[in-house]
Amino acid sequence: MGNVNIINHPLVKHKITLMRDEKTGTREFRILVEEVAMLMGYEAMRDLPTEDVEVKTPITTRKLPMLCGKKLAIVPILRAGLGMVSGLLALVPSAKVGHIGLYRDEVTHEPHEYYCKLPDRINERLVIVCDPMLATGGSAIQAVDFLKDKGCKNIKFMCIIAAPEGLDALRTAHPDIDIYVGNLDEKLNEDAYIVPGLGDAGDRIFGTK
Repeated sequence: MGNVNIINHPLVKHKITLMRDEKTGTREFRILVEEVAMLMGYEAMRDLPTEDVEVKTPITTRKLPMLCGKKLAIVPILRAGLGMVSGLLALVPSAKVGHIGLYRDEVTHEPHEYYCKLPDRINERLVIVCDPMLATGGSAIQAVDFLKDKGCKNIKFMCIIAAPEGLDALRTAHPDIDIYVGNLDEKLNEDAYIVPGLGDAGDRIFGTK
């Protein structure tokens, strides 16, 4: 059974507040996204499996723990999710990276897939799906649906900011996955933007409008 984990670390809260500020420019915003993703990734990867491997230290030889099994896969939802990848790769540089491209219809707010490329044997990996914003939950649900169709059984979802509506929708659709949230905001507005939120994460990461 999946769990919802709200990351209540003061560093995460501080950096998210800086991200919310409309005066924060593209370069600083991009760095903050990477840093928050790294801090959250530390929590999300707490249960990675290890095995003892013989290591010769300058003093002696011992069996010591190292990560084992099929490597991690990081799957950002394009395009905003790309901003979180480098922070997670800083923790596990050997992780594979896939991409799922979804865009949101401006009228219906429904997600539509336009691109998907995943690492080999994705069904054998722990998959961390990342997207800075969990608004309606539609994109996250569709991305997890797609991964489950590919046989993935070990999936985690990570977002920096979530609306209660999106979090409820994702939990209802996929009660078996672990969800990591940097901050749970108040609500969605009539345009399906998170309040207070931080605007369009993709535009702020890539400097577009």
